[in-house]
Amino acid sequence: MELRQLRYFIAVAEELHFGKAALRLHMTQPPLSQTIQALEEELGAPLFERNRRGVTLSPAGAALLPEARRMLAHAQELPQLVQRAAGGEVGRLTLAFVSSADYSVLPPFLRAYRAAYPQVQITLQEATSDLQLDDLLHNRIDAGLLIPPLPDKAKEQLDYLPVLNEPLVLALPSGLPALKKKGKLTLSALPPLPLIIFPRAISPALHDAILSVFRDAGITPQIGQEAIQMQTIVSLVSAGIGMALVPQSVSNLMRTGVEYRALADATPLVETGLAWRRDNASPVLHGFLDLLRNELRKSALC
Repeated sequence: MELRQLRYFIAVAEELHFGKAALRLHMTQPPLSQTIQALEEELGAPLFERNRRGVTLSPAGAALLPEARRMLAHAQELPQLVQRAAGGEVGRLTLAFVSSADYSVLPPFLRAYRAAYPQVQITLQEATSDLQLDDLLHNRIDAGLLIPPLPDKAKEQLDYLPVLNEPLVLALPSGLPALKKKGKLTLSALPPLPLIIFPRAISPALHDAILSVFRDAGITPQIGQEAIQMQTIVSLVSAGIGMALVPQSVSNLMRTGVEYRALADATPLVETGLAWRRDNASPVLHGFLDLLRNELRKSALC
């Protein structure tokens, strides 16, 4: 069945006259009649009842008419759909993110992207950096907001864009005497609380950055608990299990029993960035990358 046949059928069905339909289609009547007859033979049922008084739709023709109109309308939309898909305006984006990004860069970037590409379906997955790298290398996600560095093997297949650099801050159980002092705190002024920290196997860069702060202060912390999610770390601090050093943006996670404080001790910056497969040609992904780069340029100018 061809779209041309459906177009001819609709014209005859609306005019209920082969001659008038032929004029409307800018053609002669014989080839129009032949096309309708061929369509009837293909479908195995008469579409029109022909008699001396004129032409009427058969039950089969009446059933076909709304479907034929729908099919033609969808066909007319295809070029626009293809163009929008090629421009990254429709489709699906699968984006993974570390938990700290949920309190910093992820919400504003998603708001900007949804405003620019409202018809793209976004699938979000919270995952640690190591799981994101594995998903990227196996084409299970389009991009991931993670904490670098990328392993050398991953660098061969992935591209990376730095997105955020932020200091570490203290997350302390409320009620500590040291918290009576306003402003920044030093590690040496704190009681020897157990340290709640990311496992090194999950995020070696963040783990090592946290321990380097204690090392530079001449303190060897007692690691009391390891957790892979920022929410869990903050919850453990709230329960009085110990203290933590977390990226500054995590202080947006307000939790009863937790107080965040800046450190007077020198602290390294923790980087969050976006990684994606170098060979991923998805227009949706590249639309996201273009918007992300534009948002980063705007924030740099502010």
